Amino acid sequence: MVGVSGASGTPYAAAVLRALLDAGEAVDLVVSRAARLTILDETGVSFRDAHWKDDLATWLQAPLDGADVTHWPAGDLAAGPSSGSYPVKGMFVVPASTAACAGIAIGLSKDLLQRAAEVNLKEHRPVVVVPRETPVTRSHLEHLIALHDAGAVVLPASPGFYATGAAATAQQLVDFVAGKVLDAAGVPHSLFTRWSGELGHSR
Repeated sequence: MVGVSGASGTPYAAAVLRALLDAGEAVDLVVSRAARLTILDETGVSFRDAHWKDDLATWLQAPLDGADVTHWPAGDLAAGPSSGSYPVKGMFVVPASTAACAGIAIGLSKDLLQRAAEVNLKEHRPVVVVPRETPVTRSHLEHLIALHDAGAVVLPASPGFYATGAAATAQQLVDFVAGKVLDAAGVPHSLFTRWSGELGHSR
């Protein structure tokens, strides 16, 4: 399952979604109300419940023919992923806003994104939370520690440069973070060149 919250960083979510679909994974998707505003601001693409499949294809710049994607409105707290009996392998929250991190950490269940993340934590499934805020406050750090202690992988959107060098493109840096997200859940990908133990090998 992929939850997209309202933090800046929707390219990270798009890269993760494309890679999951390329890997042949079925995807359950929930996009928060705030995330829709961020997607519109960062890409110019509207994300509407009634036209979600067309809007998703436009956002990802990829055809969804044959893709196994289920979209759940963020306000639908009776949706399948709100229950631990709903079968998913785990969940990515990417990007994760400070509000989403706080809500998940304290079990607020404000919307389906927060509820689904809480459900996956209680079911001891992999949950990867990708905060993008910087700098961070003490309360944010406390919420991230609470998520870590609850079993989540806290994976800040901090790209590495060893695979690309100082001339890295924005997409290469995005793909590095997306690849680390997928690594945390054991999803195969080819989004970045892995460290080989040899300086400059990737270049």
